[in-house]
Amino acid sequence: MKEKKGINDNVGKVAVGNIKNRFETGEKYLSKLDNTQVEKLKNTNNDFSPELVKFVLEYGYADIFSRDNLDIKYRQIATISALTALGNAQSQLKFHINAGMNIGLTFENIKEIMLLMTVYAGFPAGINGTNVLREVINERENKVEKASNKDV
Repeated sequence: MKEKKGINDNVGKVAVGNIKNRFETGEKYLSKLDNTQVEKLKNTNNDFSPELVKFVLEYGYADIFSRDNLDIKYRQIATISALTALGNAQSQLKFHINAGMNIGLTFENIKEIMLLMTVYAGFPAGINGTNVLREVINERENKVEKASNKDV
């Protein structure tokens, strides 16, 4: 408990940052969002910019994402919100909307994020984010439909 100016506040959990192999840790944490994304990242960038793969995995996912003081769903909510507000990162937004749904966010949760973005990032950002959400939902429904047709 920390007290300042008569206000009592619980001190939050300090993030753990003792990582032995940052690259492997980054692979592990990116795979929690989508188990095919590490392979896609490597296939797309290793021949042209292996440094980019290294930085994404080591910094983005090992140093930042693996910290254990913020729940994985909150990290995805923050990421989806930031990418929507940027307005120029549709492929990354699409990935993180899918990732959010993979870890338990619902269509309604993400739709609400897009509505909130109209207030803080403007209607164009909220509309563009909603369009990306619509794409993700349609693609996910098509995958389910194809899989169920295989079973017939």
